[in-house]
Amino acid sequence: MTPDQAFRALAAGIELAEELAREGAGLIGLGEMGIANTTSAAAVVAALLPADPAAVCGRGTGVDDAGLARKVDAVRRALAANADAVEIREPVGVLAAVGGFEIGLLSGVVLGAAAARIPILLDGFITSAAALVAARISPACVESMLASHRSTEPGHSRVLEVLELEPILDLGMRLGEGSGAALAIPIVNAALGLLAEMATFHDANVTDAGA
Repeated sequence: MTPDQAFRALAAGIELAEELAREGAGLIGLGEMGIANTTSAAAVVAALLPADPAAVCGRGTGVDDAGLARKVDAVRRALAANADAVEIREPVGVLAAVGGFEIGLLSGVVLGAAAARIPILLDGFITSAAALVAARISPACVESMLASHRSTEPGHSRVLEVLELEPILDLGMRLGEGSGAALAIPIVNAALGLLAEMATFHDANVTDAGA
């Protein structure tokens, strides 16, 4: 996409987050659906970390060894064809060069939600790639991020490590599509309930004997 299209994708995501904020959203769970978008996500992550494509490309929907080799080669060729933008590692330039419109919109949602002080529950590899773009644009937005789960895609663990996020769940799930975020929402709600409603030792008149 062109840089202008990348900025428009980000703006659309920010606008969506602002709309959700006006509607009173207290938590935004990100998800995605698509075919081959782990390839564009891997290209974005490889460019921004930076990392070798082989270290961040996984099997996606379950491709065989030959399919994985083609995927790594496609990412290598994409990075080489856009070397000028990739070598600078400017996030919007990388997004425009090797990302996708869905990654741009998700990045905008992260930026808009963080600005509205709404926690963002990331799903799998693609949403985390979008979060990495957002974090490189505005590092402070990481403070609003929660990682719902750890995908088996190798690039996902690399991104979570860089963002210093510990996943709530680690179930060996491969796909995202919002499933990890949906599973983690009840756990987040339970944690909030414990924080707000559970009695402390002081409230319950329990003496801490130091045992």
